[in-house]
Amino acid sequence: MNPSIKIFSGTGSQTVSTKIAQKFGIPLGNINIQKFSDGEFQPVFMESIRGDYVFLIQSTCAPSDNLMELLLMIDAARRASAYKIIVVMPYYGYARQDRKDKPRVAIGSKLIANLLVAAGAHRIITMDLHAPQIQGYFDIPVDHLDSSAIFIPYIEKLKLENLTFAAPDVGSTNRVREIAMYFNSEMVICDKHRKRANEIASMVVIGDVNGRDVVLIDDICDTGGTLAKAANLLKDKGARSVRALCTHPVLSGKAYENIENSMLEELVVCDTIPLKRESSKIKVLSVSDLFAIAIRNAYENRSITSLFIHSQLKAKQRGEKH
Repeated sequence: MNPSIKIFSGTGSQTVSTKIAQKFGIPLGNINIQKFSDGEFQPVFMESIRGDYVFLIQSTCAPSDNLMELLLMIDAARRASAYKIIVVMPYYGYARQDRKDKPRVAIGSKLIANLLVAAGAHRIITMDLHAPQIQGYFDIPVDHLDSSAIFIPYIEKLKLENLTFAAPDVGSTNRVREIAMYFNSEMVICDKHRKRANEIASMVVIGDVNGRDVVLIDDICDTGGTLAKAANLLKDKGARSVRALCTHPVLSGKAYENIENSMLEELVVCDTIPLKRESSKIKVLSVSDLFAIAIRNAYENRSITSLFIHSQLKAKQRGEKH
């Protein structure tokens, strides 16, 4: 007899967790997260999970409270004798702290990996890590989902005739190149230089965008400064239209104002992080289908290879539908 499956949500991802559970075909499990006046909180599973596959869904943005809550959920599940504890993190906070790029700094993403494993996680399912090598920080399996499975159908529906893809910085080049290869389109790079975090000193466009419909691709939109500056620069270089597709809408500081005042036609994001407010320029696509499939395949010990862009590209070359 196979263990039962139960899906629970932390407080930071209630909306997307509900959608994922609905797509999977079961209701969210009953968990009560008690919050105390001093800032502490205590997750309590309100149903038995002994011997079950337990999936815990929580993005870590804002990172401090949501991360601590997730760690306590994992610990509670382990102490309640769950058979397997699979952590589903649509957005993995601290992923930008993936290396020592200056003296005497922490490698935050490695520390988070250690904490998740120490708490009792058996597997991680996440999406679009800022640095893919973060998977190597774990000594447990990591399913690293790709938002291209969501963005590619959306781009196809736009039916843009002069499609060109743009990387808003050099670090996004590989991600953008894969999507450009899928569409057999050209790509350009917006090379930026920073004086300090969240502040761009200069930016240049490498490549020709004159008369082109440009799609910027990135994993995170934080302050929106990079996208806004890139969009304005691309328009100055003769682009016919500029839109951006970003997986994780962190949208901190003046992000909404930066996006709304930019030359972007639209900013398309995923619901890995809930929006703080609505905007006429921001469109949200759900990750619920993709994560529901990944959860089912993890539970049934089936491959998730078909969810990745390289499989979609091969299917396209064979004339199959992705």
